[in-house]
Amino acid sequence: MTRDAVLSLWKTHKEERWPHVGNQHEGPLMTLDTVISGCVVYFLDTPEGLDAQRITILEDCVTDLDGLTDELDEDCRLYFQRLRELGILLITTHHKV
Repeated sequence: MTRDAVLSLWKTHKEERWPHVGNQHEGPLMTLDTVISGCVVYFLDTPEGLDAQRITILEDCVTDLDGLTDELDEDCRLYFQRLRELGILLITTHHKV
């Protein structure tokens, strides 16, 4: 079930265009998007799932997102909320194993 949820949310996320952030946080947000997206692809392509190092990285990314998204305009916040949800799904999946 969780793998299907990740896949569904990932398909939606991939179809979205990069939002116009327009502030000093664009670089860090791009990095977070790249790292979390890489973990999603790894999770979906690897039968054994994520290792402990990737889970730690995801936890750090989610924490960083929490610190940055409150300052974003509403029109681009949804993109990063979905990205955060992907990270949380991956972390939750790991902890269920």
